[in-house]
Amino acid sequence: MNKGRPPKFKEARRPVTVTLPESTLARLATIDPDRARAIVKASHAAMPGDVKERKPVELIEVMPGLGIIMVGPSRYLQKIKWLRLIELAPLRFLVTIPTGTAVDSLELELVDLLQSVKPDEEWEKSLLEDLRDLMRNLRLEGKLRKAELLFVDTTALNFVKRRRRA
Repeated sequence: MNKGRPPKFKEARRPVTVTLPESTLARLATIDPDRARAIVKASHAAMPGDVKERKPVELIEVMPGLGIIMVGPSRYLQKIKWLRLIELAPLRFLVTIPTGTAVDSLELELVDLLQSVKPDEEWEKSLLEDLRDLMRNLRLEGKLRKAELLFVDTTALNFVKRRRRA
């Protein structure tokens, strides 16, 4: 009795349907002619499976003596309604909080979130713990402060382009 094709992957799997741009399909074809394998390879390259292979939280120096906090993707951080994660590079997010929000509010939210992380969610746990520890250490050392970023209404970009043509 034939049970169909042998499985491509050793772990649990399920079919999904996605619509992708032609340029993405072309890129995937250069990774592997089999689309499923290409998607798996690309996702593993972007997010290695071993937590030890990647840094969930990084302190990036942007000028002498001044750094910003960058984190990897996190479903749990997205649960903090007022927190903004700005993707500056693929899968690397700048952590921002709204004006008027106390810095220690984020630390407290992280402590609360850690209680709901499931045991098999190593990445999430590592990210939340690393961020909590970084925030705590910086706060205790008096090395954590807020600054403001300039955000632009992108509809204004069309106005600027029209003004340049005139």
